[in-house]
Amino acid sequence: MGRIRFGRASVLLIAGLYFVTPLLSTLWFTVDNSPSGFSLDAYRQIFTVPGLWPALQLSLLLALGTIALVFLLLIPTVVAVRLGSPRLRTVVELTCTLPLVVPSIALTAGISTVLRWCNDNLAPTPFYRTFLLTQNGTFPVVLLLAYVVMALPLAFRTLDAGMRALDVRTLLEAAQNNGASRGRAIVTVILPNMRTALLNTAFLTLALVLGEFTVASILGYVPFAVWIVNGNSAGQGPVTVAVSIVSLLLTWLLLLVLSAGGQRRGGGAPAGS
Repeated sequence: MGRIRFGRASVLLIAGLYFVTPLLSTLWFTVDNSPSGFSLDAYRQIFTVPGLWPALQLSLLLALGTIALVFLLLIPTVVAVRLGSPRLRTVVELTCTLPLVVPSIALTAGISTVLRWCNDNLAPTPFYRTFLLTQNGTFPVVLLLAYVVMALPLAFRTLDAGMRALDVRTLLEAAQNNGASRGRAIVTVILPNMRTALLNTAFLTLALVLGEFTVASILGYVPFAVWIVNGNSAGQGPVTVAVSIVSLLLTWLLLLVLSAGGQRRGGGAPAGS
């Protein structure tokens, strides 16, 4: 028993150091000012540094759009597969997890090729203006679609796990026996029992969009992650790293709030995941 406890403590210590050391080093970088020593100037400049709020606003808008589109695509699919065609689950799962094996740089190269083809062939057509609007910098739909594809693997796994944890058919029959239509039963009975899975899906998608760099950078957009890297290159390293730390803390706080809210509302009801 003594050896087992020592082994567990060693593993926990190594894992803790592995995760905490980079964070502490990053924190030290933001507060260490070589001439004057300890300084919080990097954090005081967060609210005045140029470019932060437009970049953050763009990332949040893209995150909200990605979450909405992922829910719109996957929730009906997961429900339909569960209730009507369980044999198709493997096909849907393979399709949704396919982006995991496609590198971001390859995905971006494909998007760039499609955009060039559309630019060359749609110019004489009435669709060209719509094509240009999809690349508008204030809300680039093309970037939104790329994020939806990238979010599919995690979103499907989370929603599918939440759905499989429920006795969907019994809940649906009970609701229909009480006079609810099939659609209303899904909205008012099935989805509320999946709230933890829905919240987890939304959070994972938000984290993915806030941290994604490759696709946005190559396509020429400046959301939050690209702004941070550009700021480091422009000599604003401590400020942009301080923004990263604050965003990381806010993300953790959001995760704790969502987890606590999901557990409190869940009570004795079936868990969503």
